[in-house]
Formats: sequence, structure tokens, C-alpha cells
Amino acid sequence: MNKNFTIREIDRIIEMAWEDRTTFDAIAFQFGLKEQEVINLMRREMKPSSFRLWRKRVQGRATKHQKLRSFESGRFKCSRQKQITHNKISKR
Repeated sequence: MNKNFTIREIDRIIEMAWEDRTTFDAIAFQFGLKEQEVINLMRREMKPSSFRLWRKRVQGRATKHQKLRSFESGRFKCSRQKQITHNKISKR
């Protein structure tokens, strides 16, 4: 990888990689890193045990790949989200 990132950018890439609903495509769009480059960065920047946990978590996870997502676009929304108003859950 020949890209030079600041510590803040590396932290953000790692944070995005850990987030379930942030796709590798979003990381590529924002930072220009392909999935394999993200994996290499995670391997280099994290402790081996943390990297293994992350790889186990994201391997085969549909939400990390835009084409495998079950919903079209936008954000995931809970079916009960419309019932929540001003941080109070309405009576059902």
C-alpha cells in the first residue's frame, strides 16, 4: 500500500472497518482502499488477537459488502423506530 495516511485517518478507517453497517465500498469511496488493502491495514495496525477477532466477525458478513445487502439503500431502520418519539417509547 503506497498511500500515506495520518494517524487520525488510520483510526477512522479502523473504526469504519469495525462498524457492521459500513461497507468496504464506503471505505474505498472515502479513502481509496480496496477490501484487501483494508485487511492489510488492519493486520498491520492491530494486535494479532484483535485482528483475528475482526476477521472472524466480518468474514462473510453481508452488511460489509454492498452487493450482498438485503436492503436497497439508505440506513437500516428498525420496524419499531416510528413508535419512538423524543427518546420515549410510545405505548403499544
